[in-house]
Amino acid sequence: MIDNRKLYTFKDSFGFFANHLTWPEKRDFHPDEVAEAFGPGHPARNHVLRYWEEIHRFSLDGLREMYTSTFDFEEDCALYMTWFKFEDARERGQMLAKLKVLYEMYGLEMPDEELSDYLPLMCEFLYAAEWLDDPRTPDSFRILMGVLEDGTYHLMKALEKEESPYFHLIKGLRETFKACLEEAPAHG
Repeated sequence: MIDNRKLYTFKDSFGFFANHLTWPEKRDFHPDEVAEAFGPGHPARNHVLRYWEEIHRFSLDGLREMYTSTFDFEEDCALYMTWFKFEDARERGQMLAKLKVLYEMYGLEMPDEELSDYLPLMCEFLYAAEWLDDPRTPDSFRILMGVLEDGTYHLMKALEKEESPYFHLIKGLRETFKACLEEAPAHG
């Protein structure tokens, strides 16, 4: 179970993850961006700093080429979090519908051209929506976090195999979620 209050403290990080998992734009690489979203003690800080260092070895065109070859041409590196589990099965359509309803519940409209399990969109939702004090959040986020946990695990493993700088970004995202896990009460 996720501690939503702790997760909320990392909201700015989710904006960073969303921006860096979409098509690379020059505006996304301001030097202060990492420091603002990943202060000392942030669970993803070291992973994001490694990602930041590695992507800065590329020109913007080189980074765009790597982004395309990684996320558009490597099926195992899909940014669609239910793809790994369901591919094109009917269950995937049901999960996509549940995610879309979840976003709408919190007042966010999904772009028509995007699927609801698109990782940058999911990160943008965590960043932009006001979900902390909503009584529906604990139940709703079980589905969301389950999809993120499963999908990012497979994506991280594929990116590691590809030796992609994006591996460090996804690892940082997963470490952020891990830091928000509630400890189960001890049974004695």
